[in-house]
Amino acid sequence: MEERTLHIVIVGHVDHGKSTLIGRLFYDTGCLPPDKLEEIKRTSESLGKELEFAYIMDHLEEERNRGITIDIAHTFFKTDKRRYVIIDAPGHKEFLKNMISGSSQAEAALLLIDASEGVREQTMRHCYILGLLGIGQVAVLINKMDMVGYSREVFEDVRTQIEEVLGRLDISASYILPISARLGENVAKRSEKLDWYDGPTVLEALDSFHPLKVEDKDLRFPVQDVYQIDGRTITVGRVEAGTLSAGQEVVVFPGGMKARVKEIKKFMEDDIKEAPVGDCVGVVLEGCEPKRGQVLTRSVAPTVTDTLRANIFWIVEKRYDLGIPLTLRCATQAAGGRIEKIFRRFDPATIEVVEKDAKHISPAEVAEVEIKLKDPIAVDRFTDIPEMGRFVLEHAGHPVAGGIII
Repeated sequence: MEERTLHIVIVGHVDHGKSTLIGRLFYDTGCLPPDKLEEIKRTSESLGKELEFAYIMDHLEEERNRGITIDIAHTFFKTDKRRYVIIDAPGHKEFLKNMISGSSQAEAALLLIDASEGVREQTMRHCYILGLLGIGQVAVLINKMDMVGYSREVFEDVRTQIEEVLGRLDISASYILPISARLGENVAKRSEKLDWYDGPTVLEALDSFHPLKVEDKDLRFPVQDVYQIDGRTITVGRVEAGTLSAGQEVVVFPGGMKARVKEIKKFMEDDIKEAPVGDCVGVVLEGCEPKRGQVLTRSVAPTVTDTLRANIFWIVEKRYDLGIPLTLRCATQAAGGRIEKIFRRFDPATIEVVEKDAKHISPAEVAEVEIKLKDPIAVDRFTDIPEMGRFVLEHAGHPVAGGIII
């Protein structure tokens, strides 16, 4: 099995089968503990239903009674190839903020559509947000094919609908496949009832996706702090991309100063040769002493700029007017600035542009903006190195928006 876990998000209109699919994936991959299976059987029987896989995710009593998924849930299953983290993103309008924060962690997506209902309002909204977040690996699952007699004609009709929506958003689906999550048709095993379909199953589609291997990217080591210990300067931070190696030549941005990694320090460990992605370490450098907020790199420089083009999600109840000062925080960097241009703002509930060349952003809106900073910072696109491409905007010390650099 590959060590690298793939994070996926499952989205779709309410009642199109997200939680049922997750339960089926657990069951079909043998990742459902026997005691949990018994609990689900008892719960289903008490409510007068057949075995209901959705209860694996909808484990709260309120969710069972209302029949919806309220909050994002993270869970694991595995195939012979790798382990997966599923981010179950709710579909209701009032849970949109949760859905956005869940999708921002995903490297691939499964989009469910009820074959009998076709593309709905929330389907289009989720498509837009997946595109906004740069999630390029998308499998569309046309679900509940058992409810339409496994009709190829119905499948092709829904396929045409979703391809039109995705095309308008410049998203290309990796796969569009017919399934029945409830009955397990085309989920883990190929369905005889869908013998007209010759593409992959859900698990085969997932296993074909590629994780974003930030470990293969150039070094990114944002400086968290600098300490003086026993007369030596220790630069502390976390490896966000690439590998930090002893003896390595590095370049510090902003600034472009060159240095060499003399030692890598870790509590209770000696003679460390390298630190991979995710390691929090201290380094002894020769050649310069960086400051908090600077970034150690190797051969491929980040973008150093005071002007960012980004997509942001406005999360507070007070609207933003052009010119109001903000603080941008990206990795360990912080810089004052303001939104200088609002290219367009739109209502994510309808994916319709509310206004172009706008002068303000209203609560719960998404906007494509240009941010002007007082000082340059080192960044990467979100789709290249997520931790160097996501940020938070603050006003008066409080978060007001989250965003990604495009």
